[in-house]
Amino acid sequence: MKRISLILAALLSLPHISLAEPSLASLRLPKGYHITIAAEATNARQMALGEPGTLFVGSRREGRVYRLKDENRDGIYEQRDLLLQGLNMPSGIAWRDGDLYIAAVDRILKVASADSVRTQAVQVQLITDQLPNISHHGWKYLKFGPDGDLYFNLGAPCNICLSIDPRFASIMKLNLQTGQQSVIAQGVRNSVGFSWHPLTGELWFTDNGRDNLGDDRPDDELNRLTQPGQHFGYPFVHAGNVADPELYQGQPFSDFQPPMLKLGAHVAPLGLTFYTGQQFPDSNNSSLFIAEHGSWNRSSKVGYRVIRVDTSTTPVTYKVFIEGWLQGESAWGRPVDIVTDRDGSLLISDDRAGLIYRVTYRAG
Repeated sequence: MKRISLILAALLSLPHISLAEPSLASLRLPKGYHITIAAEATNARQMALGEPGTLFVGSRREGRVYRLKDENRDGIYEQRDLLLQGLNMPSGIAWRDGDLYIAAVDRILKVASADSVRTQAVQVQLITDQLPNISHHGWKYLKFGPDGDLYFNLGAPCNICLSIDPRFASIMKLNLQTGQQSVIAQGVRNSVGFSWHPLTGELWFTDNGRDNLGDDRPDDELNRLTQPGQHFGYPFVHAGNVADPELYQGQPFSDFQPPMLKLGAHVAPLGLTFYTGQQFPDSNNSSLFIAEHGSWNRSSKVGYRVIRVDTSTTPVTYKVFIEGWLQGESAWGRPVDIVTDRDGSLLISDDRAGLIYRVTYRAG
């Protein structure tokens, strides 16, 4: 693999961050749960835990990747370093064995020793530049799977279309040893969040439904992949039983995998995490937290919240976990991604408020 250097202008290293408190009092959580501000990070998108005390944050429109440090382990990231800038929507990031992987629109990059490297000495390795250079739904979500391969989404290059490139509208994986790319889920319009069930090992993922069919259809989806290559309907069928008025070709709905849970139209489900911590008394390895980014083209806004899904029930059910970013028709925040921190708290990114929140539980 060839190695390239990025010339980074205006590198930032901010040892102290002033955490401006928005109206956190407007956020409603179940009894015993508390939310605080852990960090500021402009246009914060996907997060990745590094070594203890380190958190990496990608962005979309900012083109930047941040490294946050909590040196005294008080739950607040008081130092922010700008690792990279000038990238094309580096929303997706993943960390493994000290190295940070970054997914831009048409490429995947790697920064070695990302937890400790001096910002002035950052070297960037090109992993692949063989991804489509199309910005529509081109931002990525990136995670390592249980098999050691690097998984990412490749959204449809449109609202509704049938692409000749089979990689579009899919979830893919990349073998870092061989460089081989494989499609593992088809018919996925725009997934910006996935994770593996800690008990079954199955891949669960969100998907954002098509636009311009009205306020209330089709539903956005929570899906489960039970075997590689399954097709989830797009662009022919949406949410399991909504035939597309433009592209449906008469296939039986049973040809496609139905969603495990219909989340409502336009709520925009993005990042998710299975809860693997010990802090929350009413959550277990079957509890799945999903960030709903919120609608942008609905006559009345929906979403802008975090939900908790119980994947152990049949059918799968959910409850609202955090709401209040949406006040009437005005939203001051938009949750994007969720990770379970090592202490069992949840970290939530917000690309509108430019914040990272921490959710903790205290009895009494």
